[in-house]
Amino acid sequence: MASAAEQLAANFNFGAFNKATELKKRLWFVLGALVVYRLGTYIPLPGINSVALADLFSRQSGGILGQFDMFAGGALSRMSIFALNVMPYISASIIMQLMTSVVPSIEELKKEGETGRKKINQYTRYLTVVLATVQGYGIAVGLESSGSVVINPGLFFEVSTVITVVGGTMFLMWLGEQITQRGIGNGISLIIFSGIVANLPSALATTFELGRTNVLPTLLIVVLLVMSVAVIAFIVFVERAQRRIVVQYPKRQVGNRMFGGESSHMPLKLNTAGVIPPIFASSLLLMPATFAGFGGAASDGSGNSILFWITSHLGRGQPGYLLVYVSLIVFFAFFYTAIVFNPGDTADNLKKHGGFVPGIRPGKNTADYLDFVLTRLTVVGAGYLAAVCILPEILISQYNVPFYFGGTSLLIVVSVTMDTVGQVHAHMLAHQYEGLIKKSKLRGRRG
Repeated sequence: MASAAEQLAANFNFGAFNKATELKKRLWFVLGALVVYRLGTYIPLPGINSVALADLFSRQSGGILGQFDMFAGGALSRMSIFALNVMPYISASIIMQLMTSVVPSIEELKKEGETGRKKINQYTRYLTVVLATVQGYGIAVGLESSGSVVINPGLFFEVSTVITVVGGTMFLMWLGEQITQRGIGNGISLIIFSGIVANLPSALATTFELGRTNVLPTLLIVVLLVMSVAVIAFIVFVERAQRRIVVQYPKRQVGNRMFGGESSHMPLKLNTAGVIPPIFASSLLLMPATFAGFGGAASDGSGNSILFWITSHLGRGQPGYLLVYVSLIVFFAFFYTAIVFNPGDTADNLKKHGGFVPGIRPGKNTADYLDFVLTRLTVVGAGYLAAVCILPEILISQYNVPFYFGGTSLLIVVSVTMDTVGQVHAHMLAHQYEGLIKKSKLRGRRG
């Protein structure tokens, strides 16, 4: 079976792709959904002075709001109906996953299988509405306090803004679910990915223009480009890295024939959590900073003292920002790994099927061994995520360079691209296997 799969993968070509009609329909659906999302990022909220808004973001673009705008695909700087993007949904997912480990009733729902997951997803949607409402109101009040950005401030503007941005977030959440079900998976990740990639050409053009006008040294631009290529290669290398644990199955006799006795491998990725920790960390770190940025926190401290403290200590490149960001990435790397891989359940499944790790007793000893290996891998994986996301930040925060050269954006783009390509290959293999089965059946009938 393995050799057949390798042969099919090697023979992947555009001719086979043209025959995979189901895959093409899924890809066209994904493309159409992302086009709808991108069009929505250009539909502005009612009652906004676009000139004053552009001036506001020209002052704030070098800070935390610029990073939020990167995840939103430029929707925040244009203050469109998708200004919040899917960040409230991601924050709600974080909270629900934390509650799964803390609240016994929600933990029981998780154990109920598909029914429990549907209930948890429904609670996540409700919480998304609450968070989007709070953040939408914060944006409305912040815009009103930012000078002449709002044409007619007041209750009507606040209510209409909240309703619009909440509706936009819920629509994107639904769109992401549709991409996952009717497309090729990774719906929410593809939405964030498309927002980053869509503004990449303008970011490159801006960077080259800064170099042409001698605002940025040519050598620095070359270093940034080389660093980006090196980071991409490093991400691809680590994301493909695995620790393969040998699993042995005993021989058994059925009648006069012997079955089993073969060995296989249990692959454990070096970065089991994937791109989730940086996204989770960014979403939590952006919430207070977003309110502070729109809440009138003056750079000289003349505004609200609490908001000024947030902007001064959690600003891009500040030690507080880097420390909190690294801490959140490490925490979510361990937390999400614990959610997606349970050593106890894996050890029980191996024991039920007669499998065992050579030299390790089945049951609890196997679970402890898997937990030990996974913990060491997660330490390295968390360090890798922190390094990729933070080291470019330290360099880029000293210069006026677009966020798209940051480690977080590169990590998201590369990881989502690899996952999407993997999904496409999986669909192609499934389609080619179906074709082989049909051919074998036809030959059988002819014979």
